Amino acid sequence: MMKALVIEGVKKAVVKEVPVPEIEKDGILIKTMANGVCRSDWHVWVGDHGIVQPIIGHEFCGIVEEVGPEVKNFKRGDRVIVPFSGSDGTCPHCQAGNTNLCDSFLVPGTAYQGGYGEYVAIPKGDRNVMHLPDGLSFADAAALGCRFMTSYHGIVDRVQVLPGESVVVYGCGGIGLSAIHIAANMGATVIGVDINENNLELAKKLGADYVINSLNTNPVEAVKELTKGGADVSVDALGIAETCLNGINSLRKGGRHLQVGVTTKKEGGFISIPVDEMVIAEKSFITTLGIPAARFNKLLDQVAKGKLNPGQMVTREISLSEVEGIFEDMSNFKTTGTFVVTDFS
Repeated sequence: MMKALVIEGVKKAVVKEVPVPEIEKDGILIKTMANGVCRSDWHVWVGDHGIVQPIIGHEFCGIVEEVGPEVKNFKRGDRVIVPFSGSDGTCPHCQAGNTNLCDSFLVPGTAYQGGYGEYVAIPKGDRNVMHLPDGLSFADAAALGCRFMTSYHGIVDRVQVLPGESVVVYGCGGIGLSAIHIAANMGATVIGVDINENNLELAKKLGADYVINSLNTNPVEAVKELTKGGADVSVDALGIAETCLNGINSLRKGGRHLQVGVTTKKEGGFISIPVDEMVIAEKSFITTLGIPAARFNKLLDQVAKGKLNPGQMVTREISLSEVEGIFEDMSNFKTTGTFVVTDFS
């Protein structure tokens, strides 16, 4: 048996004893050492996405406990991390190298039980588990989570931020802080927008050149003034209509909008955008999800060398019993930085 945080209904999560999951012939059983608390988990907790697995969590790393007979690249005791966008290798997207778009959608906490348990059974382990560099702590590795790897793929690969460009990020939670840190390290001038002063202070520490509190300042007007006409790139890291539209409206002509945040139940998956104005101004609307497996080692290498530091976002290490309180704070936009579960007792 193991301890796990089990989702039992809308806004109801309980820490309880459950059976340790079993692995298949190609699977790997991991003892979870750290799991990040992500806003995607919050979406499940509040009922936006429904409950697919009772044990969610997709930002985790740990130690290999057991391997199936068909696993070739891992052994018991290996330190590992699980990129959240898993794949099976059989669909056209996998074969084209876009494993993050795999039709199987082997996401932990969705396709199988996730990282809010002491153990996780990973299917197709050789594909979906990666070795963790020795110098990277488990807490810092969990901070890579979906937020950091998704932001890396979005900023570097999808909108291809260039040195000297201006980037505005709406929402300075985990995804937004990641995007700020990555864009700043690429040489961009970065603006962070949020309603939480503590988040804005953290945004400055992570590389934001300017911050805007949208509770008392019109962010679109402020961005246009700071950038002398509009940003080259905007990022909606939250997924509500206001931040999406503000991002688009903050762009100069020819600018690129990156949509990372997914919607809440209020938007229901749909946001009306100013298509005519976007056409006239040749503004691009670009989306991103996860990271292709082939790009993950590049990201890990930059973190291991200290060029990127996701651990700077971690506010506190917590226990399983504290997760639901973090979800409550997320509902009220009271969280600052990110939180990582390291106590599974």
